[in-house]
Amino acid sequence: MAKTVLVIDDDPTQRRLLSAAVEKAGFACRTAPDGEAGLAIATDANASVDVVLLDLTMPGLSGMDTLEMLSERRSDLPVIMLTATSGIDTIVSAMRAGAVDFIVKPANPERVVVSIRNALKLSSLTGEVKRLTRKADGGLGFDDMIASAPAMRQVLRLGQRAAASDIPVLILGESGVGKEVIARCIQGASDRAGKPFISVNCGAIPENLVESILFGHEKGAFTGAVARSAGKFVEADGGTLFLDEIGELPLDMQVKLLRALQEGEVDPVGARRPVKVDVRIISATNRDLASRVKEGVFREDLYYRLNVFPVEMPSLRERVEDVPALVDHFITRFNASEGTRITAASEETLKILCAFDWPGNVRQLENAVFRAVVLCEGDVLQPQDFPQISGIMPEIANLPELPRRRSADNDTLTPLQNSVAVSPVPIMEEGEVRSLSDVERDLIAYAIEHYAGHMSEVSRRLGIGRSTLYRKVREYGLESEAKREAG
Repeated sequence: MAKTVLVIDDDPTQRRLLSAAVEKAGFACRTAPDGEAGLAIATDANASVDVVLLDLTMPGLSGMDTLEMLSERRSDLPVIMLTATSGIDTIVSAMRAGAVDFIVKPANPERVVVSIRNALKLSSLTGEVKRLTRKADGGLGFDDMIASAPAMRQVLRLGQRAAASDIPVLILGESGVGKEVIARCIQGASDRAGKPFISVNCGAIPENLVESILFGHEKGAFTGAVARSAGKFVEADGGTLFLDEIGELPLDMQVKLLRALQEGEVDPVGARRPVKVDVRIISATNRDLASRVKEGVFREDLYYRLNVFPVEMPSLRERVEDVPALVDHFITRFNASEGTRITAASEETLKILCAFDWPGNVRQLENAVFRAVVLCEGDVLQPQDFPQISGIMPEIANLPELPRRRSADNDTLTPLQNSVAVSPVPIMEEGEVRSLSDVERDLIAYAIEHYAGHMSEVSRRLGIGRSTLYRKVREYGLESEAKREAG
């Protein structure tokens, strides 16, 4: 989406000229005739103003007063001052009050556009530095998450509740959905904010090094142990230990992990006595741990110990409403890191990105935007900048807008309600209401048949994650129908 520039000027001619220059450069533009109206727009959460062009001399609330109030209420909003006088004292005062640039009227359109782009780049760099600082300090919060989609509201509610205690949290979801992000936000909103956040990918550790990496070892404890290592539990002491892909942990290490969780202490390899630790455990997996327990590859007691407070992260297909904001976020980040000047993604591009299935979820979207930003020859991302997507979906540009789901807070329709003309009848022949499980089973069976066993499409149309869909297919004994339709 195009960045929005707010022009605050009491002269209608100047407003028209500046608005024309801004829109010609590809930005969206809003105007206000005085400081009071400009403040109302700039501080409106729904206005999404990115840059302000502010006249210095106006009746009523002056430009300098407006600048000071904007600095108090929207310190992140870059303001460019406009004035007919170029006195050094005026410029210094405006800069000290928070202005990022100063343009003398009559404003040259090219000069205005360059100033806007510089202000946006500065804002991107500043925002990225602040985000990285919060991440490094363990201070990421739920406000840092892009989570406006209905499917994410329950995640935020659960995350905020989990942050209020030290309860063990198990985050479930497909690969690439952002499980570590929600874990960091839980840490940042808890009493352990600012304390160590140690992340361990249990699936990436060689099996013979798992014990040493998690619990530490003494010098000379084994061949190659040339120095003492504290281990991840001790590194996370006082903070949070995030065990990603916990389902990949070897069975013998699960016993030692369970003891560490129960006793609050670890036994480093080669040590004579255990070491006490105060660690909050957040684990994550893209596996069905209950099934792995039945298969005998995951301990049942450890499963119950970790699965005290489950949080299921939806796939990107289930939160399509967040795609434009995520794209904008990634553009801002990569502009800052790569020195590029991409302003936005075109409407056609966003339409394609919203319609794509994203099997790799947010991580895949991030990498796709990274490639597009680096290779883009203009300042707006176009469909051709995503050849791996647009090349296999040439018909997407002609599709209508994707329907939305119905929720308690949002009276909109799910894709299934718009596309399926027949739904399971909730009343039996004798007039009694059917059970919810029977209705759900028939609805899933109907969707599998209607979409010819394409489970990704069934998942998207029903508005549930694929892992949830496959679990329900197993619960209702629909595997044979799914295989028959797919075959």
